[in-house]
Amino acid sequence: MSIPGFPTSSDIYLEVDGVRVAVVQSYAAKTTKSSTAVEAFGESEPVATSPGQATHVIELSRLYATDQAIRDGLDFYAMKDFSLVICKPDRKVIYSGCQWSAIQESANIGSMVLEKVSLVASRRIEIQS
Repeated sequence: MSIPGFPTSSDIYLEVDGVRVAVVQSYAAKTTKSSTAVEAFGESEPVATSPGQATHVIELSRLYATDQAIRDGLDFYAMKDFSLVICKPDRKVIYSGCQWSAIQESANIGSMVLEKVSLVASRRIEIQS
């Protein structure tokens, strides 16, 4: 039974060229941004800060390839420029331009399950439902 308002595995998935290739059991996302202090001559403290670029790092747990992706010979290790889609009750969060940075694999023979995958995404957008 799913709790209203919380994503389930069918609501968290990877897409390649608009096609769902894997569902994800859970995720943890962290976005960081570096800032640079703007100093002015004669001032003892910075007068402002200049925002840097955001970096999105997402940790995924328990990825299951879709049946179609398995039939198509999906290779997680060769995937690049894919998207992570997280459907929430009032919006959809999309991390795009994704590249994997680490994969931890543990599965039975013949199954396509990855235990942990770390992603770095170039963009994050939210679309209101």
